[in-house]
Amino acid sequence: MSYKGHGGSEIVESIARGNAENRMGGLTRVAISRQTAHEVISIAYGFFTPLTGFMGQGDLSSVLDSMELENGILWSIPIVYTVSENFLKSSGIREDDSILLTYMDAPLAVLHVNEIFAFDKKTMAEKTFGTSNPKHPGVRRTLSYGDTFIGGKIELVNEPIFNYPFSEFWFTPREHFDIFRKKGWKHIVAHQTRNVPHGGHEALMKQAWFAANEDLPVDSIHTGVLVNAIMGEKRIGDYIDEAILLGQQALNDGGYFRSDVHMVSFTLWDMRYAGPREAIFHSILRANLGCTHHMFGRDHAGVGNFYGPYDAQNMLSRYRERLSVKPVFLMENWYCPVSGEVTSASVCGHSDVAQKFSGTLIRSILNDGVKPTKKIMRPEVFDSVMLSAEKYGHGSPFVTEEYLRNRQSIFTLKKQEDDSDGR
Repeated sequence: MSYKGHGGSEIVESIARGNAENRMGGLTRVAISRQTAHEVISIAYGFFTPLTGFMGQGDLSSVLDSMELENGILWSIPIVYTVSENFLKSSGIREDDSILLTYMDAPLAVLHVNEIFAFDKKTMAEKTFGTSNPKHPGVRRTLSYGDTFIGGKIELVNEPIFNYPFSEFWFTPREHFDIFRKKGWKHIVAHQTRNVPHGGHEALMKQAWFAANEDLPVDSIHTGVLVNAIMGEKRIGDYIDEAILLGQQALNDGGYFRSDVHMVSFTLWDMRYAGPREAIFHSILRANLGCTHHMFGRDHAGVGNFYGPYDAQNMLSRYRERLSVKPVFLMENWYCPVSGEVTSASVCGHSDVAQKFSGTLIRSILNDGVKPTKKIMRPEVFDSVMLSAEKYGHGSPFVTEEYLRNRQSIFTLKKQEDDSDGR
């Protein structure tokens, strides 16, 4: 069966099933960070198709200068692996070597080293984010990278085992395609999220569903909404991972979306907050999951005041012909007490009494544990978030220092029999 993702590229998995031990023997072992481990897994399963490994200098330069890979395929965000110059010297790693990447004291993947090079990180940050200001979290991340870049293909030798509740929402790109076929969905509109859903999110998803249905027959279901949550780096005050996934699923369980038009999954990715460029990346990512449409609202993937509220939509419009998904543009919405509905400034004339979906208000409600009205948040979602707070968040639905210290792992890795040195 064919699985065509971004740019018409075939989704190809790079996983050493059945003979992993043969791939690891005698290789230099290198412990990697959580971010790198997440990207290794995403590369190996095809989330980042057509990438099959970490970028070399040619692809990196082309992405930064022209927003495309050397082969001409649209790409917007650098996917790189770096180490310190001192580590490179002490390890003796050279081009054409293969090294074993380890995570959580277990083997994860083999990296076939194709290229070792230096690159100016400040230039990389400026071209990716449009700024070199270290107050931008993506800039800080980039400037913290090692001095030496290693490009090469990835081969997964130890498949992750996902813990509950993540196990209920983990699907590879190919599995997404298969599920959509079984559901009979011809159009799939993606919703990017790092939040639990309030009434405004629900309205946006339903508006996007209608837009994505387009010219398909209306006498049966041919369009679905994929809520694809991002699981990655956490900052104090973010929603905890478990509340995001279970809260989104509560819209389905509560009947606010029919189960045959709505699905929740997640992707391992540390947000770069790159605004317009990350919007392009999200389009690429969801095309690799089989989506045909992607909804984009106000300030997509932005942070602070670094980007205008609709900069991402403007860039998507410029690259529309090269995208493998069709963008669905949505305005900021609010609840209008006069109209008695969730609407937006583009169609409603009661802006003087409009009630915005304030993140500060919703956070205050959740912190106080007082069930809001249905217009703000569905009771099933609220209950799910509160249960997640008690079970996983040490009493809070938001990330705290205690949560970061004691959070459960999203996945575990099997310790291989030959991993006797304990590293």
